[in-house]
Amino acid sequence: MSSSLFSGRLGLAQSRIPHVDRHGLLWLSRGNLYVRDGTLSFRTAGSCDMAPGEYAIPYQTISMILIGPGTTVTHDVLRILARHGTLLAAVGEGGVKHYTAPPMGAGRSRVARAHARLWADRDASIRVARRMYGYRFQSVFPHEDISVLRGMEGGRLKETYKIVARQYGVEWRGRHYDRQNPQGADLPNQAINHAATFVEAAADIAVAAVGALPPLGFIHEDSSNAFTLDIADLWRAEITLPLAFSVAAQARREPGGPLERQIRYEAAKWFRKHELIPKTIDRIKELLHVDDRSGDT
Repeated sequence: MSSSLFSGRLGLAQSRIPHVDRHGLLWLSRGNLYVRDGTLSFRTAGSCDMAPGEYAIPYQTISMILIGPGTTVTHDVLRILARHGTLLAAVGEGGVKHYTAPPMGAGRSRVARAHARLWADRDASIRVARRMYGYRFQSVFPHEDISVLRGMEGGRLKETYKIVARQYGVEWRGRHYDRQNPQGADLPNQAINHAATFVEAAADIAVAAVGALPPLGFIHEDSSNAFTLDIADLWRAEITLPLAFSVAAQARREPGGPLERQIRYEAAKWFRKHELIPKTIDRIKELLHVDDRSGDT
């Protein structure tokens, strides 16, 4: 995360401004977020993204602040962010967990309205589902029956498991998952479960950042976060399975503590390397036919 001198006001002339990504997301961790002389400031002992020091936070140009581990926030911060419509969410390292859901906020309904219109229109909803399958499998799905699409997905996903497992030298005996006994699964299946949980958290952050509606899924149904599950699945072949099988292979060679912790650390690295959350935001906007060039966020 780069920084520059801030020609600011009220005694913060020597503070620095942390890098904000193209969607207006600002990641802060291991420090104190507070207000001084009416200006938002962040003092950190240092992290993998920021050097130690004090940073001025230009909250007027930020859409969402993501606070990571080791961060404290004062009441004045919440007051100022609420006044300016800047969202705040508590997340895990690198976006592997999503602990708080920010309110929609004023002027953030455009994406939600577009989402609701597409979801309520059967033909439009099927088109979105087909695009999702197209993203996942890099091919066109011409069928307009969602049950047929799901059947095709099952066959292709089975083959994807085999291919990715082979790439990482992992013995694959099929997908098995018992919700009542998740620890009873073999190592590759446990790894997939953990990786999927972390990718889902990243998708949850992206959905919250754009103001989409988590319950309105186009493929998943009957879940309070159906759309989040739809979005997380877009990365199953590209992120979730490679992450899971790479850690599973390493864990077999060099056992090193709880599998969940190993995957969580690797997931944070992968999410940064692949810019997963910014790319997910782009993908959501493409699916819902919205952009940032006009109207509200």
